Amino acid sequence: MDLYEYQARDLFESYGVPVLAGIVADTPEEVKAAAEKIGGVVVVKAQVKTGGRGKAGGVKVAKTPDEAYEAAKAILGLDIKGHIVKRVMVAQGAAIAEEFYFSVLLDRANRSYLSLCSVEGGMEIEQLAVEKPEALARIEVDPLVGINKTKAIEIAKAAGFPDDLVSKVSDVFVKLYDVYKGEDATLVEVNPLVRTESGDIIALDGKVSLDENGSEVRHPEHEALEDKAAADPLEAKAKAAGLNYVKLDGQVGIIGNGAGLVMSTLDVVAYAGENHGDVKPANFLDIGGGANAQVMAAGLDVILGDEQVKSVFVNVFGGITSCVAVAEGIVKALEILGDAATKPLVVRLDGNQVEEGRAILAEANHPLVTLAAGMDEGADKAAELANA
Repeated sequence: MDLYEYQARDLFESYGVPVLAGIVADTPEEVKAAAEKIGGVVVVKAQVKTGGRGKAGGVKVAKTPDEAYEAAKAILGLDIKGHIVKRVMVAQGAAIAEEFYFSVLLDRANRSYLSLCSVEGGMEIEQLAVEKPEALARIEVDPLVGINKTKAIEIAKAAGFPDDLVSKVSDVFVKLYDVYKGEDATLVEVNPLVRTESGDIIALDGKVSLDENGSEVRHPEHEALEDKAAADPLEAKAKAAGLNYVKLDGQVGIIGNGAGLVMSTLDVVAYAGENHGDVKPANFLDIGGGANAQVMAAGLDVILGDEQVKSVFVNVFGGITSCVAVAEGIVKALEILGDAATKPLVVRLDGNQVEEGRAILAEANHPLVTLAAGMDEGADKAAELANA
């Protein structure tokens, strides 16, 4: 779950990370009142979960409450990369002397944590990594040790901070890691981390991504941070049904059991789609070990609700759950959905009781269902149907 900037700011403050005053507002009148309360120069910042806000006109400096009011009128309702601004944060202004970059994130490839740090902040980190890779320090962080003062100093020196700033910024690095660890985050990023003209180190703009698996167990309070109104309706529907679903931008709906099999299915469908109008997978949906009628119906209901989906590929390997249970689940799911099921399904079964499972589907002889002998054949047929 990605947090809004104002939520990240509040988390930082609770861990002692130095931040500036910030007040959330939904209307120009609320923005004006917030500017009056904070006093002095403020910055009105669009609260959307995407980058490039400044270039899109979503960040404006206001020297007076009236200017803040006008800035809010210009920002609220703005479309920034497909995200409509419905809320802003009125942040205290800062006299910036220098801008830096710091982040700690989950490095899945190396099964470790990674800290990225640079004395050149403010720009997109992807751009910096390409244009000036030598300016970006990459320091591995041992999950069992974390970022203590010694490690923080190592990061600061590797990033090129001058000696007179190493102690100050390293203190902030330690506190930002406390946020990362304490909140079960997968990313804590500050861009920019600034030195003000008075010499203070301030986290001026924060980005935090939380691991929802950790949140469910250890942080039930994280539920209050979720913006349910902005959630994708299909993903919300799948979550309510207990399904592991991620919407993608394609035309072939995918249902499989086991994350590894589903990921492989995405690749095979994408490859097959190159021969059929370049169609692509429409989603990731792992039904796990439960392929009964209700689970299958819930999965199909979500996928068929995606207007982009033109066909569905059900790719299941029977293990603990036999292919008989899967086949019966598909047949009953189609009965449950009735007229709501209108798109062709290609089904590939393999594993435990595969012949019996295929026989059940063959006997049902549903007009929407096509049986495939193998994974490649099924992916190709689903791609062909999606492109028909």
